[in-house]
Amino acid sequence: MVVKSTQAADPQESAGSVPRSGIVWLASYPKSGNTWTRVFLHNLFKAVFGETDSQHINAIGRFTGGVGGKDLYASVLGFEPTNEHRDEIAAVRHEVQRRAADYYDGLLFIKTHQALVIDRGTTTINFEVTAGAIYIVRNPLDVAISYAHHNGVTIDKTIEIMGTPNAELPVSDKHVNEIYGTWSQHVLSWTRKPHRAIYVMRYEDMLAEPEKTFGGLARHLLFAPTEQQLAAAIQASSFEELRAQEDKEGFSEKSKKAERFFREGRAGQWKDVLTRQQIDRIVKDHGEQMQRFGYLPL
Repeated sequence: MVVKSTQAADPQESAGSVPRSGIVWLASYPKSGNTWTRVFLHNLFKAVFGETDSQHINAIGRFTGGVGGKDLYASVLGFEPTNEHRDEIAAVRHEVQRRAADYYDGLLFIKTHQALVIDRGTTTINFEVTAGAIYIVRNPLDVAISYAHHNGVTIDKTIEIMGTPNAELPVSDKHVNEIYGTWSQHVLSWTRKPHRAIYVMRYEDMLAEPEKTFGGLARHLLFAPTEQQLAAAIQASSFEELRAQEDKEGFSEKSKKAERFFREGRAGQWKDVLTRQQIDRIVKDHGEQMQRFGYLPL
């Protein structure tokens, strides 16, 4: 499904420096490292607060959450929304987000895969209750593989989805519709203008330079962990740790169509998996944004 008139929205029109309260969006295109970032933040908070145990993946609602649940929209609309109510859903998004922000004191970390766009006349993000954002970007050549496994479809079909302008997920049994756009639309919507309230991280840097990348995130959020606390949070959030937890107890956020959520956790798998034709199609669709982030294949 697509949105007929989706435009980019500009966070700089309303967002200033990171304040001490409001929503901090943990934003990304699907399968780009959002869950990994959430787990790291939990482990960072635990380390700073003096808790020594690792955060379990099935309890990452402790410090982070979502605002796409149908129950939240039903409480505002007065009825349970369906695909036929997408105009109504778009119209009350700001109110749903405002209620979430008002419910908590301090910063509220919210995961989202929404592109930062205008949906049916209303921005997908309520800037008035937004404190800032963390945006995670990942090479679309690797995203195509991971997203295909997540959805239980072919890589070719996933490449088509990633290149579909204004792509939109329908209302499901638990969540309202989300606006993704193409991979390029999504990335550009959140990163086209550098902003001090938006911290942008590359998935590949999270792997290659975790101390620098996650340390920068901690400082952006005005945390000052010791080297030992930062190292402990990074170790507790490692792919090996997360996969071990999933192997032992499963993961509540795993797609029913996927064999596992934490599958490979590495960069550059596209070199072993994608065909030349698939690589060329992704570069053709997303070359401009890939170049911005150093993702064009040599």
